[in-house]
Amino acid sequence: MTLEELIRLFGLIAGIAMPFFNIPLIIKIRSRGSSADISIVWTMGVWICVLLMTPAALSSPDFVFRMFGIVNLVLFSGVVVTVLKYRRR
Repeated sequence: MTLEELIRLFGLIAGIAMPFFNIPLIIKIRSRGSSADISIVWTMGVWICVLLMTPAALSSPDFVFRMFGIVNLVLFSGVVVTVLKYRRR
């Protein structure tokens, strides 16, 4: 395996793994039953940026960027739904 292939492999693994760190946040909010300590401005700001990046990710010839874009959109959308759902409780 060449150095370039190894770098791309690590990038792919990290690009897919990083958004999975949203799952502990979702679990923590659900277990407490509140998202009062999570800023809605921050949550919506990050989500809007993710949404705006998604078309570039989907149209990119770079497989790593495409996978990151898809996984990040799905999992951060889960954070947004959870934050909004548990905000009113």
